[in-house]
Amino acid sequence: MNIASTQPGTALRRARHLLEGGSLPPAGLIAPTVAHSWERSLRAGLLPFSQPAVADHLAARHLAQAVERRRELLMRARPVMDYLHAQTKGSDSVVILADDNGVLIEALGDAAFVERAERVALKPGASWHERHRGTNAIGTALVEAQPVAVHGGEHFFEHNRFLTCAAAPIAGPDGRVLGVLDISGPQRGRHPHTFGLVRAATHMIENKLFEARHEGEYRIRFHPQADGIGTLAEGMVALSEEGLVIGANRAALAFLAITPSDIGKALIEALLPLRMADILDHGHRHPGTTLGLACPGGGRFSLRVEPGWRAVVRPAAMPAPDRVQDALADLDTGDPTMAGAIERVRKILGKPIPLLLQGESGVGKEVFATALHATGPRRGRPFVAVNCAALPEHLIEAELFGYAPGAFTGARREGSAGRIREAEGGTLFLDEIGDMPLALQCRLLRVLQDRQVVPLGGGKAVSVDFALIAASHRPLKAEAEAGRFRADLYYRLNGLTLCLPPLRARRDFAALVARMIETMEPGAGIGLDPDVADALAGHGWPGNLRQLANVLRVACALRDPGEIRLGWHHLPEDLIEELRCPSGVDTDAGAGPATLRAASDSLIERMVAASGGNLSEAAQRLGISRNTLYRRMNGWAKPPAPLPMGPARPCMK
Repeated sequence: MNIASTQPGTALRRARHLLEGGSLPPAGLIAPTVAHSWERSLRAGLLPFSQPAVADHLAARHLAQAVERRRELLMRARPVMDYLHAQTKGSDSVVILADDNGVLIEALGDAAFVERAERVALKPGASWHERHRGTNAIGTALVEAQPVAVHGGEHFFEHNRFLTCAAAPIAGPDGRVLGVLDISGPQRGRHPHTFGLVRAATHMIENKLFEARHEGEYRIRFHPQADGIGTLAEGMVALSEEGLVIGANRAALAFLAITPSDIGKALIEALLPLRMADILDHGHRHPGTTLGLACPGGGRFSLRVEPGWRAVVRPAAMPAPDRVQDALADLDTGDPTMAGAIERVRKILGKPIPLLLQGESGVGKEVFATALHATGPRRGRPFVAVNCAALPEHLIEAELFGYAPGAFTGARREGSAGRIREAEGGTLFLDEIGDMPLALQCRLLRVLQDRQVVPLGGGKAVSVDFALIAASHRPLKAEAEAGRFRADLYYRLNGLTLCLPPLRARRDFAALVARMIETMEPGAGIGLDPDVADALAGHGWPGNLRQLANVLRVACALRDPGEIRLGWHHLPEDLIEELRCPSGVDTDAGAGPATLRAASDSLIERMVAASGGNLSEAAQRLGISRNTLYRRMNGWAKPPAPLPMGPARPCMK
């Protein structure tokens, strides 16, 4: 770390007098960083009172190429720059992002200072590399490869002396410098905290780049203190399945005492007293949990392992030696609540204990019941699922218990065995049993007690043998206490009750998404754009897993051949609006509504074209009603605008 601006005014004035005479000041008169930079500037043929030997602005085409080359950096940096701008608003300053060549590609600032800054080419398209502009925070930070502050007369060029600047290089997960973040302002407005603010913001951007680059790999987060995990100070390392360090943030390099040149070469087992097999096992069994690690020499780290989506898609690549591979194990994608439910239900496999599954609609109760049946000793026998809420009340009795020939008008001539008898030897799954009419609850209770079924319309009682799993989104205990559900039936069903967590409460969202996509598009290697992944992970998901699966199915259907990243334009329109502006009010007038409407109009146009003009099919693919589709299309005063180059900024609360 170098803070160049430390010299008293008299010493700096003397140093500049020597510089303007073509001589370098003696050692100790100015900070070493400034002295070395002035020397490099003179060797480059620059003179303090001359003009830069480079054009003040790149041609539009070349600037566009520079922006495109560092698009990922710009995408991760822009939200942080917005935050910095908000923090420094009113201080006559500008927040700047430059690429690794020193070319400015983005600037946000107060209008009063921006106009003055542009007179010295402190604007996008200008190069502020040290060989072009002499000593300055951006260019010198690039050369020194560390944070630098340059104040007033420490700038090499005389016409830049009105500036005070603090900059820090931004490194990618491979340690390579991608660009520089800078805050510049008038010399009189110098603030001592600006340098620290820039450094912290740089770490934020670097961590965002790391997470986006290595979302698919195993990651380790660590810090000497447990509370340090999840903060800017945490170390982050990405690993291959062989244990090779393939990415590391700045803090990790410092903690592990390695350099960027070690990335891609060093094995984690040589850096930490932890075997890769243990990392894989802990990541799969206990993702998101923190463990303590004692290091040689008395040091200690708190450590958290996170399996990426690639690891989740291929859980069998390196399974733990004692891991059971069955249908229930396939549901364990890292959420502690689900893992606990699976562990408990294994203990009743094959035992005559009824299971009651509670949870919101769409959390996967039937999927869980199916997995239990496929894992247990009855897996070779029928699995019969009955949705008690979907059957008309007058048909439930006949559907469940069967009926004798001619039992009622419209009955089949040969009668019906009923769903309970169809489950003979297997599993009967009664979904949404809380919606069963009270009168039928009494008959069901009798069947469960006697294990015999008497068909509707009379006939001989038939013995039945089945495992029972019931499910409901209603809290059956409360329903029984309120008299809306038979208490005696509730206690008959309640052998073991498991509450499956809603999607918003689960900690394995990324794994669930990866598994669903892999099921829908096997082997295609499809993943989510990081911004979309973050937005989906933060959504409330009232429809839970069922809703998520529908969204991903639509997104996979909308992708073009060869696309492996699902972005905003692949999502259903109504979900985009919810994700971009959950409150329904968009206060970001410059980016939100117009960009969102353009993206959604383009999405609608593509789906209508893909459906051959069939609006009903297009509405179904989009996940919206036909009326909504008609209303949107009728509101087009002109052809939909093209898709934006990047996603709109989220709503500001």
